Amino acid sequence: MSDTTNASPADNVDDIDAEAGAGQVVDAELDEELDEVALGSESDEDDEESDEDEEGDEEEDRAPSENDLFRESEIAADYIEGLLDILDYDGDIDEMVQSGRPLVEVVGSGLQSLVGSRGSTLEALQELSRLAIYRQTGSPSRLLLDVGGFRATRRKELTAVAKNAAERVKEHGDPVRLEPMSAFERKCVHDVINAMAGVESESEGVEPSRRIVVRRTN
Repeated sequence: MSDTTNASPADNVDDIDAEAGAGQVVDAELDEELDEVALGSESDEDDEESDEDEEGDEEEDRAPSENDLFRESEIAADYIEGLLDILDYDGDIDEMVQSGRPLVEVVGSGLQSLVGSRGSTLEALQELSRLAIYRQTGSPSRLLLDVGGFRATRRKELTAVAKNAAERVKEHGDPVRLEPMSAFERKCVHDVINAMAGVESESEGVEPSRRIVVRRTN
C-alpha cells in the first residue's frame, strides 16, 4: 500500500460522528466529492456492462500498464483504509490487478453496512475510490471494489437469474424484462446470456431504473 495519499475521507467527514453509520458517512463523503470533481459516471457504467466499444479504439495505444493499474489499486486501498479508520471498522484490505483492471477487496466480520441494501453503499464506496484515484492520477479508473465477497456471491445469484430468464424465453418466446440492476449486476447477466445460444440481452431505461431485456435471437 502507498505511504501517502492526497485525498483522505477525513477531509470531508470530520464533523460526522463515526457512530452515525457507514451509509451516512459514505453518502456525505460522496456528495462532497461529487461537488468538487465531475466525472462521466454513465460512461464508466457502460464500460462495466460491455467492453465492445474498447475494441479498435485508439485509446488502446495508451492503455494503462500493469504498474499503473496496481498503483490505482494502492490509491484506492489507502482511501478505503482511511474510511475504515473513521468508522472504527476492522478489515483486511488486498489490492491487485485482475482481468486488466485494478481490484480492491475488503475482508472481515461486521462489514455488511459497507455493502448496504443490494450493494448500494458498496457502489458508492467504489465511486469514491475511483474519484480518489482520479484526483491523484488525472485519469478515470475502472477500479472494482468488493467487500466481504459480496460481488462473488451476487454473481452466482445473477447467473441463476440469467439462466432462468433464458430458459423462459426459449420456452415461451416472449422477451423477459428483469428488475432494475446496477452496472455490475447487468454486466454479470450480459456475460451469462452472451455465452448462451438462441438468446440475447440488452439494457434499457436510465438509472436507477435501467434493466436488462432478454429475448430470442433473430
